[in-house]
Amino acid sequence: MSAAIPLAGVADAWLGAFARESGAAALAAIDGETLLGERAMLGGFCIPSRISAGGGCRLYDAIGGVIALNLARPADRELLPALFETDAFDTADDEAIAAMVSARDSDRLVARGRAIGLAIAAESETAPLGPACQVMTKGLPAPPTRRAPRLLDLSALWAGPLAAHLLWLAGAKVIKVESRTRPDAMREGGGQFFALLNQGKASVVLDFATAEGREALRSLIARSDIVIEAARPRALAQLGIDADAIVRATPGLVWLTITGHGAEGEAANWVGFGDDCGVAGGLSAALRAVTGRPGFVGDAIADPLTGIRAAGLAWSNWASGEGGRLCLSMRGIVAKALAEARSKDTAALDSALIAWAGAAGLPFPAVRQRDVGAVSPFGADTLAERAPC
Repeated sequence: MSAAIPLAGVADAWLGAFARESGAAALAAIDGETLLGERAMLGGFCIPSRISAGGGCRLYDAIGGVIALNLARPADRELLPALFETDAFDTADDEAIAAMVSARDSDRLVARGRAIGLAIAAESETAPLGPACQVMTKGLPAPPTRRAPRLLDLSALWAGPLAAHLLWLAGAKVIKVESRTRPDAMREGGGQFFALLNQGKASVVLDFATAEGREALRSLIARSDIVIEAARPRALAQLGIDADAIVRATPGLVWLTITGHGAEGEAANWVGFGDDCGVAGGLSAALRAVTGRPGFVGDAIADPLTGIRAAGLAWSNWASGEGGRLCLSMRGIVAKALAEARSKDTAALDSALIAWAGAAGLPFPAVRQRDVGAVSPFGADTLAERAPC
């Protein structure tokens, strides 16, 4: 029998609070460990050690400490010569990459990697840790309503789509918007997991390179109660979207921005994914503290933790009519979950981490397999959702 996923208890508490507030039976029927472990179960993943469960991120020994380097995107390896300031190695050879890392300072590698757009983190982070959730802009109040919230999902991959999925289970009407030229990367190879997260959502496809596409996006935003996105500041600006201004002008609008490391300063532009943000949030260091060796905890654990937390915050703000723009840091969410687990029972957390490390290589914990409903084909609802109200 595999070890339980550390921090599953925190995920369960966050999910339970959301279920009670929304009164949604569909949420009450799910547990936190299921959301943390279902991708791994569907993918047949094993409990990881120094290579992440999904295989895209690795822990490397550098001078001064361990770093997590995520090379999950096809273009990431093209950036490695810039990271190491040499092209005298094979970017496809992980042993060659390990040799390059071992000869360089960890802090310098992390700083340089973040500057050129790599998802990279140090096991012992020196960059300041921002808040898990920060109110960027206070919204205009709106009177509470009995109707279901209208949600616009502009996110991709895992954390944002999971948040939108959980809100759909709570009764929200969800529209998933994708770029015609850059659809959600989870569509390719995501299989049942993509369907699980995106069932029940209307599918709208827009060409953001055109004025018509950008205007259609603004129209959809204007008709929404909740917006979820995970774009870096430059990407929104290129679309002519000023989230803060929209929130200030729209009573009750809840706008969630999901980031790797926060919304202010240089950190707002750092790339971060679930595995490296888990390391940045302190999980690998916590594992080392009790076992003497580093490793990945969970499967891209920052993603599902952030998705759960984001959904609950979105519902609370919408239900109260407060509105506002909230920024969630995946790194900060992991650090918050870790702190909550320690506060509740440090000995239990340590035991869970020890058991997790001891189970490396075994199959992921079996979790409940949830039903998958209908998934709209790519762009199937574009014309209907762009029609005038």
